[in-house]
Amino acid sequence: MSIIGLLVAFGGGIFGAAVGALPAFIIVGFLVLAGVAIQTAGGGGDFLGIVPFGAWGPHVGGFAAGVAAVAYASKRGKHESGRDILAGMMGKDNPDVLLVGGIFGIVGYVLNWLFALPGAWTDTIALSVVVSAIIARFAFGKTGLLGELKDGEARYSPSAAYCWVPWQSKPLQLLVLGLGVGLFSAYLALTVPNGGGVVLGFGIAAASLVFLQFGTQVPVSHHIALPAAVAAAASGSIVWGMLFGIMSAFVGEFMANTFCAWGDTHIDPPAATIWPMTSLSILLATFGIYQLVPLF
Repeated sequence: MSIIGLLVAFGGGIFGAAVGALPAFIIVGFLVLAGVAIQTAGGGGDFLGIVPFGAWGPHVGGFAAGVAAVAYASKRGKHESGRDILAGMMGKDNPDVLLVGGIFGIVGYVLNWLFALPGAWTDTIALSVVVSAIIARFAFGKTGLLGELKDGEARYSPSAAYCWVPWQSKPLQLLVLGLGVGLFSAYLALTVPNGGGVVLGFGIAAASLVFLQFGTQVPVSHHIALPAAVAAAASGSIVWGMLFGIMSAFVGEFMANTFCAWGDTHIDPPAATIWPMTSLSILLATFGIYQLVPLF
């Protein structure tokens, strides 16, 4: 925690709001790819820590600020939907919307600092994204934490109109996606040298969302890739990684239907998946479960 850090978070939040939540996160993905390339080549992990997981982290300008800014813009009648994470706010010609992004950049920075105080117990960036979005929901939304269920709809089996990502919401789709992304990301975690492989699958998945931004039905899978890689690295097992990938796919859909699908602002299902799945992996490692159940 520092004054410079707070100022940078404020500036990053303004920029993130101007760009928009999803475009800002896509940039995170490409920055992660660059950082992994640097680390794999022996350049160390400073770039990863300072830029895509620091000043432009998802908890600051790289996503959370855009979520809060569009929620605020919707409350003020300056944007149609408070859940529209694709839209950049620069075009609104309202500096107050951008300033809200800056404020939430600081919020994310402070939250991450607080959550990291106990040590390595979870993915503090993902948890900060979730808590920041919850604050934005109560500050600018009207539907409460769990949203408002529509007439004739079931919370955990919504129609396509209310699905988070309709083309990956069915159980078999989730199973196959979790299997494939989990195996791939776990393999990268175990084989890419100098530790960069743990976030490489996450970076690829995040960067692939550039196609979603322009309307292609690609999967949202960074919440599958990262827990799978973390579990694989902790256990030394691609199978453990695969299992975490499959579990994370289903947890992501659960989080979407619990907090996002029925709300009037965005509470991010991937971030809401990454932090508990990371905590679960840390618990399994701490209690020696990975060693007791060695899966090849």
